[in-house]
This record gives sequence, structure tokens and C-alpha cells, in this order.
Amino acid sequence: MLDFCSLYSGSSGNCLFVKTEKTKLLVDCGTSLKKVQEGLIEIGEKIEDIDAILVTHEHVDHINSLGNASKKFDIPVYINFETLEAIPNQKEKIETHNQKIFEIGKEFKIGDLAINSFSIPHDAVNPCGFNIYNNKSKLTIATDLGHITDELIDNMKGSSFILLESNYDDEILKYSKYPYSLKKRIAGPNGHLSNDMAGKTITKLAKSDLKEIMLGHLSKENNFPELAYQTVIEELQSNNIDINELRLSVANRYNPTKVIKIS
Repeated sequence: MLDFCSLYSGSSGNCLFVKTEKTKLLVDCGTSLKKVQEGLIEIGEKIEDIDAILVTHEHVDHINSLGNASKKFDIPVYINFETLEAIPNQKEKIETHNQKIFEIGKEFKIGDLAINSFSIPHDAVNPCGFNIYNNKSKLTIATDLGHITDELIDNMKGSSFILLESNYDDEILKYSKYPYSLKKRIAGPNGHLSNDMAGKTITKLAKSDLKEIMLGHLSKENNFPELAYQTVIEELQSNNIDINELRLSVANRYNPTKVIKIS
């Protein structure tokens, strides 16, 4: 059994919480340390009990208080070498004994959790998503995706729960006030995933034991929670997927979601 909560999700900061009876993890630490602590308290947890922090990539909305959290509470940080080297200001705050380097694609364990990372297409030095296992339960975290590949689909198959990026709506982005260069980056192959592509991805995965999906990392300027949700629902319905068989929710930018139990 796995418990999951999105404490915060979006370009203003990302921090996710995963636990079993024996192990408690954060995935990314992209808000202020105060907010991380407040989010944990809101769901009845304490940062002092966190066993490790996993890092997806070096962008500030994923590592904002990483060094401070590790240093103040002596928390191990699991990170790939290239990403650690890309954050020198954070690295110097993380004690050497807490710098736990993993190779993408090679499984490692923390407590009673088995964790496997996989590469993602994003404009960072060596970004990754995570598959997290406890016994027969599998949870996938996949955000900051410029596009979907067959390899990504294969990594997500068999998950009971997936946090999947649904960053922007194509039409809103097209007419937003963003400069052209930024629009091109967001919609490019190493940018972010649109609502439409999130729906198409979930459609492909719907028949592979998937029970629950949470849409995450929504853009504040180029999306709305209701629009992301409805776009995915319509895509599923157009492909004759029974939406009563899948639980769909949207992560909140500023507040923790309910704690989801994954079997």
C-alpha cells in the first residue's frame, strides 16, 4: 500500500509526498521550506520524519529549498550526478553523506520502497520521472514532459496511479501574452505537455491496470483546472473509455490534495 499527496504542483513550486507504513519521501522540494513544512502539517505529517528527497531535475520550481531542507533536517537527497552538478548553490548545503547519486534506469531502495527512474524529454541536464513500488503497488510521477514516447508509455504501464503533467491548453497558449520564444519552448519537444496530449496518453494507458490519474504541473497563465479535467474526460470518452472506471483529479497549485491510497 502506498499513500500519495501532491503538496504543491505548478510552475510556482512542486513538492510531492509518498509514504508507506515504514518510509516517507518527498519528490522535489520546489517551494519555500516554510511552505513544505506547512503542507506536511496540513496532512498530519512532519518534515522531521522524512526519510529522503528524490529530485527530478534542476529547475528552481523543483529544488527551491532542497539544500535548506536537507541541511536543517539531515535528509538524504537522491539525485543523478548531472543534476547535482547543475545546482552548485544547493549542493554546497547538502552534506556529502546525504548526497545519494543514482543512475537513471537503475533501481535503488529506500526503506520498503523500490524506486526506478526514467528519462523524460525536458530542457534540463538529465531530467527524470520516477516509478515507485511497494510490494505489488506501483506509482508513477511524470511531469515536465515535452512529448510522449513509446519508452515513456512503457515506463508508465502497470501503474495503479499516475501523476501526469497537463500543463497548458493549446489555444490559450497561442493567444497568451508570453513572448514567442517562451511559447515555442513550452510547446516544443523538450518543454511541457498539453491537456490534449495528457488525454491521449491516459487513453493509451487506460487498459494497463491504471485506476487513478492526477493531472499536475498546470500553468497558471495558460490553463485552468476545469479545462484540463474536461479536455481529458472528452478525450477518454471519444475513445470509448469508461470514465467511471478511472478516477481523475487535478493537483492544486497552492494547497495539498487529499491523501490518495494506492493499492
